[in-house]
Amino acid sequence: MLSMAFHNELGKKGEDLATNFLLKKGFQILENNYRFLKAEVDIIALKGETLVAVEVKTRSTPEFGDPQDFLKPQQIKRLVKAVDHYVNERDLDVEVRFDVIAIIKNKMGTRIEHLEDAFLYFD
Repeated sequence: MLSMAFHNELGKKGEDLATNFLLKKGFQILENNYRFLKAEVDIIALKGETLVAVEVKTRSTPEFGDPQDFLKPQQIKRLVKAVDHYVNERDLDVEVRFDVIAIIKNKMGTRIEHLEDAFLYFD
């Protein structure tokens, strides 16, 4: 069984990898770990005129499914509310998109998959 410390450490490494990945793709990082009520948005970034809320899912193995498969409808609702609050609080006039960065990181290497407009796949 994996310890909670390992899980948290893996999650933090994943968020750092995702941040660097987005920076290399020309994103401007506005916030990391933005909290609103019970939600935490891993990364809020800007790409052109689009505000991109990024949920980072990191796993050490794809054995139990892809990292993005662990997003629950309740979590998506909370993330949408949090980003709505972020945009309104700052009076931003932007398009908003929700992406998922799915990372598999283990001793065999690191695989990063960037799913744009990821919430379109969820109901």
